[in-house]
Amino acid sequence: MNKVKIGIIGVGNMGSNHCMNILEGKAPEVELRAAADIRETRRTWAKENLPDTVTIFQDGDELIKSGLCDAVFIVTPHYDHPGLVIKALEHGLHALCEKPAGVYTKQVREMNRAAAKSDRIFAIMFNQRTNHLYRKMHELVQGGTLGAIKRVNWIITDWYRTQAYYNSGDWRATWLREGGGVLLNQCPHNLDLLQWICGMPSTVMAKCHNGKWHDIEVEDDVTAYLEYPNGATGVFVTSTADAPGTNRFEITMEKGKLVCEDDGLTLYMLDTNEREHCYTAAEGFKKPEGRYVKLETDGANPQHMGVLNAFAARILHGTPLVAEGAEGINGLTLSNAMHLSSWLGKAVQIPFDEELFLEELDKRRKASGLKKEVKEVTFNTEGSYGSK
Repeated sequence: MNKVKIGIIGVGNMGSNHCMNILEGKAPEVELRAAADIRETRRTWAKENLPDTVTIFQDGDELIKSGLCDAVFIVTPHYDHPGLVIKALEHGLHALCEKPAGVYTKQVREMNRAAAKSDRIFAIMFNQRTNHLYRKMHELVQGGTLGAIKRVNWIITDWYRTQAYYNSGDWRATWLREGGGVLLNQCPHNLDLLQWICGMPSTVMAKCHNGKWHDIEVEDDVTAYLEYPNGATGVFVTSTADAPGTNRFEITMEKGKLVCEDDGLTLYMLDTNEREHCYTAAEGFKKPEGRYVKLETDGANPQHMGVLNAFAARILHGTPLVAEGAEGINGLTLSNAMHLSSWLGKAVQIPFDEELFLEELDKRRKASGLKKEVKEVTFNTEGSYGSK
């Protein structure tokens, strides 16, 4: 095998973009052989825009059973992700799953167990891990040269979305069909990066405002407070209604401070460990000395194609993935914890009660209403990935 024959399940906003990128040769070791979508309008688009060599199916099950592909790329609404991954693996196919891994961790845990039993490759589309700035942050924080984390702040409010966006699909922004709002749709990348770079907090306290700025059921404005096992604290703020929005990720450590903002990364390095300075300095107001340090990165930021190419290379050559599929549960754990905290009106510990989360989610799914105004639109997603 010199190319991975892939089928894309779901050809909406993201899926159609992935199809065209493959056809344009941006993934040289991938061949698009099939596409599937339950919506007739999207199958019509596929028939009109994809070559005759691509077979179109009415749903993911048909594509998986067809025998045409070595692998599937799952780009469907969130609830469908775990079930389709499990079916693909059971039929001997490799699986690449769009974010999030699923809607709730209990469901995703079942998917991860199935993947652990399989000899197929399972990857998740955490394309922000390819960004050279976040890779450098991971290297510096996890490398330990800057000491322990003291404080984490990420304000990520440049996810602006209009009401037209939410009206573009009957599944969008509903508890029943999507399972959440900004935390589950826009922020899986940020929550993954937060835990990948800084580790998992032990306690989460959050306030999630449902339909604060839009006519939707789910959250579009969130503020969360985090506590880490070593005593460090953090704040995570996100919204889909701020204009202009902000994307500032700041990590204060014992020996310096990292700030990622405006497509740049700065490091202020202290000459001495702040904890040591605090207890040895004679002057009451003397700050530890330090300096800005120029950071070198490789500048690469391949995004979705970086993840897809790494997926194909793992299948063909055994090289590393950008993100193992099983890691998808980590950021979702943060998302679920924030929702559960808001629903209960109190802090929750990680790990949290997964059965309780599902009970609370089911209450909201049962009360979820049908959308009165839906105008199905497939938008151009270029530049909407929050890659800064």
